[in-house]
Order: sequence, then C-alpha cells, then structure tokens
Amino acid sequence: MTPPPVAPDTPSARAGRSRSVLREVLIIIVVALLLSALVRTFLLQAFWIPSGSMENTLLREDRVVVSKIGTRVSGIERGEVVVFRDPSDWLPPVADSGNEVQRAVRNGLEFVGLAPSRSDRDLVKRVIGVGGDRVVCCDAEGRVTVNGTPLDEGDYIYPGDAPSQQAFDITVPQGKLWVMGDHRSASGDSRVHLDDPAGPFVDESDVVGRAMWVVWPLSRLASLPVPDTFADVAPAGG
Repeated sequence: MTPPPVAPDTPSARAGRSRSVLREVLIIIVVALLLSALVRTFLLQAFWIPSGSMENTLLREDRVVVSKIGTRVSGIERGEVVVFRDPSDWLPPVADSGNEVQRAVRNGLEFVGLAPSRSDRDLVKRVIGVGGDRVVCCDAEGRVTVNGTPLDEGDYIYPGDAPSQQAFDITVPQGKLWVMGDHRSASGDSRVHLDDPAGPFVDESDVVGRAMWVVWPLSRLASLPVPDTFADVAPAGG
C-alpha cells in the first residue's frame, strides 16, 4: 500500500501549524475564563476578610469561599456565616486603592473568579435570627435568646466578649435577617442599626451566599459549620 503523502515542512506550513496551536490555546483560555465567571456568578465565590468583626472565626486577611447555590435552594438558616451586600450604608465610603490599570486588572480577576472579592460594599456576619424569630438580649444569665431558647455561644464568640453589651428585644420580619458579628465588641451589626430609618435587618435578597470554608492562609484551612446550639432553637411563634 502506498503511504499517504507527507506535507512539506515549509516555513508557511510551520506558520500555519503555529497559528492553529495558538487558536486552540486562546479558545481553551476563553472557555476556562467563561466557566470561571459562571462558577463565580452562580456557584462559588472567594472573598477577602478586611476587618476583625468576625474574630476568631474569621481573621483579617483570611480568604473564604462562599457557596451561592445553598442559600438559593434550601434558604438561609440560623447560625450560618453569610456574606451580604450593605443593606443601607452600614459601611462608610472607601476610596479605591491603586491606579486605574491596577484597579482594572483586579476587577477583571475578581469577575472571572481568579481573585477574591475586595468589595467595600460587602459584609460578613453570623445569622442569629430569621423571619418570624424573636431575638432578645439578654436573659438572667446574660445570654442571647431566640424564640425563648438561650444560645450557648462560647464556641464562636470572641474570647472575653459578652454576647451583647446592648439590650434589645426584636421580632424579625419575614424575608429579613438579624445578624451579629462573632467579635461582638468590634462589630457594627444589626444591634448598631436599631434606630436606622431602614431598620436593623438584612434582606434575604441581599445575601450573596454562605461562607463555607476558610481557604487562605493554608494554616487556617477549615470549614465553617453551623454551631450545634442553633439546632435547639424553638420554631418561630412556638
């Protein structure tokens, strides 16, 4: 049998093969970036922790991975650590750092999921009460109660902090959340905004997702489960 002819290895043939390889590499890169952007938009997103309001659960400069699908499918539950958009100017405006090129590169990497979000309009807190819950501070032993059930918060509250130095007695409207930081004495959470015109609650629709894992630094690699104490909370209105 006569072997098939071999294409001559000319400069033009080599250039054609190089262009073909380059096109394939570019297609792979574009598809990978699109998939990464889709994952960031609908499934998972990384966030950078800028403050100490959730210490020692989350420390400054930690990177966490947030799951978006869980809150959409099963809803938001008490005890979860969530990232949410600023409800009503809880945060002061922050000037963006870096020059225009640096900001454009950073924003592009954040968009496709190759860099953690550093948005100055996102916050991270723990959900203490959901729609219908009555959240009170404090009982005779100084504990926060939800629907009359005292919370044992020793596993996550910052060492030496009281559950709250501020008294409150609120009922969470449907579709809203009452949130608090684990570092209670350093957290500008729902308690601080009791007298705001917009109220102290977070809309469920403002929740970006649930923080599931600390992924950086590697020495702090850990999951972020719901503390056991929330399993004992009585149903709202019970």
